[in-house]
Amino acid sequence: MTNDHKVTYMHALTPFHIAFPVTDLVEARRFYGGVLGCPEGRSSSEWVDFELFGHQIVAHLQPAEDRSGVDNLVDGHHVPVPHFGVILRPAQWKALANRVRNAKVTFRIEPTTRFAGESGEQSTMFFLDPSGNALEFKAFSDFSQIFAR
Repeated sequence: MTNDHKVTYMHALTPFHIAFPVTDLVEARRFYGGVLGCPEGRSSSEWVDFELFGHQIVAHLQPAEDRSGVDNLVDGHHVPVPHFGVILRPAQWKALANRVRNAKVTFRIEPTTRFAGESGEQSTMFFLDPSGNALEFKAFSDFSQIFAR
């Protein structure tokens, strides 16, 4: 990826869409709508659209399954795989960390700085939704470092 492409990417972001399984739509509404503050969009008896920082995420009702996944070691932390999330500005990230902590959600990886002092330095935190889906939220003070090597 060239630097020109990174600049274009940073200025022409388009919303992503992801659909993921949940075991209970009432819990999903409480967690994504209440704890994370995601506005709700369309829904049915089997799925709910949420807006997550400008992106469309869709919680689809699915019976319980093993979502334990695996972990990969990243900068000394065991990162759950699979996971998804959003890259935020530092102030948004801090506010979300406080909101999650105040809601008594258990962090899988506490809010921390990864790759401190190195290229690609970032703030990160991991936690699970009520259905066991792993979420990661990151912050970069310099968005040009998102794809830094």
